[in-house]
Amino acid sequence: MDYDEILFDVDSGVATITLNRPERMNAFTSVMLGEWADAIRRCQADADIRAVVVTGAGRGFCAGGDMKDAAEGRGIVGSEGSPAGRRNSLRDSVHHVPRALLQLDRPYIGAINGAAVGAGMDMASMCDLRFAAETAKFAMSYVKVGLIPGDAGCYFLPRILGVARALELIWTGETFDAAQAHAWGYVNRVYPAESLLEETQGFARRLAEGPAVAIQLAKRLTYRSMEVGLDAALDLAQSAMFVAQSTEDAKEGPKAFVERRPPQFKGH
Repeated sequence: MDYDEILFDVDSGVATITLNRPERMNAFTSVMLGEWADAIRRCQADADIRAVVVTGAGRGFCAGGDMKDAAEGRGIVGSEGSPAGRRNSLRDSVHHVPRALLQLDRPYIGAINGAAVGAGMDMASMCDLRFAAETAKFAMSYVKVGLIPGDAGCYFLPRILGVARALELIWTGETFDAAQAHAWGYVNRVYPAESLLEETQGFARRLAEGPAVAIQLAKRLTYRSMEVGLDAALDLAQSAMFVAQSTEDAKEGPKAFVERRPPQFKGH
């Protein structure tokens, strides 16, 4: 698939997805969403890709749905058409991204280079880790245009910040900066804007050089364990450990430890 509204690059086991509508602060269209979901599926299908970074071109990370279209009744969040016709408007567009991410067991890291507002903040919340530029801004701004989080923001945000903080942000739509996001634990790290992408890709390369099967299993186990009881989580851990123990990397790790040298993981 050729891409028109995103950029896709792979280097040293790290794929970088760049939202590429800088003139609209990377507000998404149906085209961008289709390309974004395709790139995620491509990352999952390629065994040589072991970590994924998502960022935005220009000054913004993602401004969510295009409000210019919405003001004219068009686009993903527009009001044109019958209620029946709009019934699956999100499922058939923006939901393709989180559904693709459900299958992605590679680390998925956001390099939040600028504003992440509305659905753009939801997209940031879907990342496993978030690294932010000092200039980044965040807002669950749906309420300011009379809407609700339609892109799983009500699912992800309480899991990151807790229910009370999530509701406060959803109900008020207030903007907060990278320093506050870091203090709350919404972002993992904050960097100067000019070094954000390099730092994020460098971290992703560290993960890409690690034991890929163990890293991917740990991601699956972490998310599944949040949805089940302790007994089921322990059973899942046993199954995952059985798989991890069968890899060559599981032999290399202890051997390198005994020999007092860095392990040379192969990812299998």
